[in-house]
This record gives sequence, C-alpha cells and structure tokens, in this order.
Amino acid sequence: MTKSELLYKRAVKHLPGGVNSPVRAFLSVGGSPRFIESADGAYIYDVDGSKYIDYINSWGPMILGHNHEVIRTAVIEAAQKGLSYGAATEAEVEMAELLCEIVPCFEMVRMVNSGTEAVMSAIRAARGYTRRSKIIKFEGCYHGHSDGLLVKAGSGVMVAGIPDSLGVPSNCVKDTLQAKYNDLDSVMELFEENRDEIAAIIVEPVAANMGVVLPQEGFLQGLRELCTKHGALLIFDEVITGFRLSLSGAQGYYNIMPDLATFGKIIGGGMPVGCYGGRREVMEMVAPVGPVYQAGTLSGNPVAMAAGMAQLKYLKEHPEVYTKINELGEYFRNKVNVLFDKYNIKYQVAGIGSLSCIFFANGKVTDYETAKMADTKEYARYFRFMLEHGIYIAPAQFEAMFFSYAHTYQDIVDTLLVIEQYLND
Repeated sequence: MTKSELLYKRAVKHLPGGVNSPVRAFLSVGGSPRFIESADGAYIYDVDGSKYIDYINSWGPMILGHNHEVIRTAVIEAAQKGLSYGAATEAEVEMAELLCEIVPCFEMVRMVNSGTEAVMSAIRAARGYTRRSKIIKFEGCYHGHSDGLLVKAGSGVMVAGIPDSLGVPSNCVKDTLQAKYNDLDSVMELFEENRDEIAAIIVEPVAANMGVVLPQEGFLQGLRELCTKHGALLIFDEVITGFRLSLSGAQGYYNIMPDLATFGKIIGGGMPVGCYGGRREVMEMVAPVGPVYQAGTLSGNPVAMAAGMAQLKYLKEHPEVYTKINELGEYFRNKVNVLFDKYNIKYQVAGIGSLSCIFFANGKVTDYETAKMADTKEYARYFRFMLEHGIYIAPAQFEAMFFSYAHTYQDIVDTLLVIEQYLND
C-alpha cells in the first residue's frame, strides 16, 4: 500500500471523505487521492516520491508556477515580521492601490479571505445599494458555497450529482433566479417577470466550473445592457478569469465594464485570500462607511498581501507571461484536436488563453445542459491513465486545465504523448 493510500485511510476517520474540499476525493474518477508533499515550477511531488506535470495549479492561482522565487521571498520576509495583527497595515493600502490601478471596474475594494466570501459580500452590497432582493445566476456557474448560490452550481456539485445542497433552507434560495448561460432571452424573461425586483446579475464571464464554456458573441455585452436598462448591477465573478485571461481580467479582455467584480486566491499567489470591489458609490455602502455590514479578522492578512503584491507586480512588469501561457494553451488545444481527429474520438476541446478543457462529448458545449452530456465515465478512465503516467489534471470532468509560466513546450509535448498513448490503448 502506498503512503498516499495509508494517509487516505487515516484521513477518512477524521475528515469528511478524507478531504477538506470535495473534488480532491477522486469520487467521480475512482481511486484514492494523491497526497502532495511539495511543488516547484510546473511539477508537484507526492509523498511516495512520484513527480507529476501539474495542470491544476492549485485551481488557477499559480500563474507563475509553484514556489516562484519572487513570491516565496515576499512571503518569508512578511512572515518574519508577524503573521497577523488584527489592525490596519500599509500593505493593505498598497494592495488596494494596485488593484484599483489594474482592474478596470475598481474604484474601491474590500479584502476578504476567499472567493466564496467575496461573492457573498458583493451580492450583499448590490442588494444594499439597489434596495432589491433578487439576483440572477446562471446554471452551471459556481460562485462558492454560500447558501443562496448553491442552485444548479457547477464545479464539484456537478460531478457529485447534487443540484442543490442539503442544509440550505428553501428561503435562502427563493430570491436566486436561474438563467441559461449564453441565452439572453432567458435573462430578459426573468427581468420581465420580476420587474424592479432584481438587484444584480452574477456571472462567470468565462464559465470555468462546468468545464470551460466560452461566452458567445454579444452575450456579455447583452448582460451589461440589460442591467443598465433595468437598474440592476452586473457582477463579474473573476475568481478563475481574474489576472489570467489578461492583467485586467475578463473585463479587460472582453472590454465589458461590470459594476462589481470578485476575485479569489489568484490575488494572493495561492494564499487564502479574496476581494470584491467596483464603483465607488456601491462600495461606500459597505461598513463602516455605509449600512451593509461585512467584516473579517484576517482580511488583508499581511502575509497574503505580500504574496499577492509580489505576483501582481510581476505580472504587470512582465507582459511576456501572458504571451507565453496563451501560446501554450493554443498549442495544446490545436495538437489535441489533431490527435482526437486521428483516432476518431467523440470529443470537444474548449478553452481560451491558458484555460482549457477536454469534454468527452459529441456535440458542442455551450451551457449547463450540453456540458452534462459529457461522458464522465470516459473522463474517469482518461484521468486515471494520465495520473498513472505522471500527468496531474483535475479529478473531475467539469474543471479547467491551467497552464502556467513555468510550463515548457516540452511539458506539453510530453503530455500529448501520454494522451496519444491513452487514445491508442
């Protein structure tokens, strides 16, 4: 029995499912999870000494790769001064200034500790500002695990087959309206049926929690126009796309200005952190200036701020990062298309920039319903084969692959060789 298997046997006695986040449990792909001991660059190493090319990258934030020297040095220097003060620091001010400089919609920002908290708080601010209660979200878009948003959510909820979650009272979701991603008509109908009641639309500008599903032409602009017309706020959940599609995120990439935006772990180089921000008049609704209460003892943690500033400043000063990771993503998708066509496999390769996903599906994936048509059993076989051959991808069909600045073309070539072995197996 491997060390990972032994650790898993110990873990299930004291951790639900043996993990602290459901998708780590390998339930949808079979087997027991690998327990990781270290990571560096494009690679992770488990407790048994196995090395993997990593395409999870801590679910996105390791855009520069693991254990990058600039970020590591910043963390060590900050930690030497203390881990938490429960008081204001200069680092928080510098981070806020930097974020408002590079995020198009940010005039003010509030630091929090996770993407879930950022989304929950942004929605509360939107409701407080508009004095309305209802929100629109899209089927298959995942916005964290707060009660009001666990309705047809993506990510691990899809592979678990749970459309909602037990423990969420019906009253918590009665004001959450469901629309169909890439379908403006479904959004217009909700506005017509709920006149002057909708506070905000929240959307993943690129839906990256039901695989990777791109917005069709005009969809995001249509959402912007509908919100403006009906007096609702547009919230971009950029936990995945933020600083990944471009330095200015999806809002800069697509040139769409939301009223509020949320970010997660990527602003801390992988540290537990998040933020929400946007128009000044909306953010000034937040306590202590306004009546919308939100607080957090560890918000703006000095170590997380140091890591985040190191990563964001590096990205700002090195635009070649985006050139490389986007080229890697495009190269991978083009080569995978060639391979799957060669072996006449039913599939869809989706992606944009450094985000990619292989669906084992016959038809084009454009929304939640078409994503669910993917063959998850085939994906499970594919996942196990890749893992056994040193390639670490998401243990779930409905997650993205992330390319980092540390990946090389040789890493991609090696990965493609394993994919061809699988197709030829």
